[in-house]
Amino acid sequence: MPDRPTSPWPLPLPPGEEPLMPPLSVWPTGQRDPLAQLRDAGCVPGTETDTERIPPAVAAHAIALYSRPGDLVLDPDCGAGTALVEALRAGRHALGLTARTRWWTLTRANVTAAKTAGAWRDGSVLDARPKVLATVRAAGLIGRVGLVLTALRTAPADPNTQASGPDRDPVESALADLAATLLYCEPLLRSGGHVAVIARPFRHPDGSLVDLTSRLIAAATAAGLAPVERCIALTAGLRGSRLVTRASLAERRAAARARAAGAPTALTAHHEVLVFQLAHDAELAAATAAGIPWPTEDDVIRPAVNGVTYPGWRRAA
Repeated sequence: MPDRPTSPWPLPLPPGEEPLMPPLSVWPTGQRDPLAQLRDAGCVPGTETDTERIPPAVAAHAIALYSRPGDLVLDPDCGAGTALVEALRAGRHALGLTARTRWWTLTRANVTAAKTAGAWRDGSVLDARPKVLATVRAAGLIGRVGLVLTALRTAPADPNTQASGPDRDPVESALADLAATLLYCEPLLRSGGHVAVIARPFRHPDGSLVDLTSRLIAAATAAGLAPVERCIALTAGLRGSRLVTRASLAERRAAARARAAGAPTALTAHHEVLVFQLAHDAELAAATAAGIPWPTEDDVIRPAVNGVTYPGWRRAA
């Protein structure tokens, strides 16, 4: 798998043709069980209570592939801070945001523990919602972030927002919140930077999987990003040709209840990772790979690609 993936998007397509899915890769990131991963990363007790955290092995793999030493790694909804810890351990700067006091306290403790263990890069966490990235307070970050690494979280970033209700689907709410967050993050990316979104599988009440891939790609495209890679990050261990699931007791009980109700449900064995770049970066990379001359200034500032307006295009001029 290349360190700097290239993409066929968003090159013009013939009328009526749908874009292809990005290249698929599989990451062997489930060789250690979740608690062992937290211990290896030096995370403080209590980090395991963040059930929607990015597994440390997945965070480390993404950081190694899509950023370089000295880069700034941003998690706009960092939870207990596993992504920040792995960024510091890999020699990157780290910045996280969370509006939940509980996660802010744990993340601060985890960042301090990483620095005590020898991480020398700067790491910090702000008590703030992702929307702060669209305000003047984030002006100093514009064009400086090498990697945005975040998870699709069903718990709202704003603790005053109800995650669920009779008319509100938590997964739909999470997708809407993440779409807004991607829009806030787009101006912060440096040229060549990446956005990696980690999404664990969700199921409909009938047991079928929710199609997160197309929804996340649509949200990122609307924010001026182009998909460059789709990855399967294993949470199950590889034993020869077999997968050994590492599902929690709660997940096993839920699967047993679903099977008893006549809806066979497999235990979760992976998280999905969707990787994006700025739209103009992805197109220039694809054009270079295809031997197409770089566009002129008039081409770069054209208003739309494939009929979609990308806010990041004008920055390429």
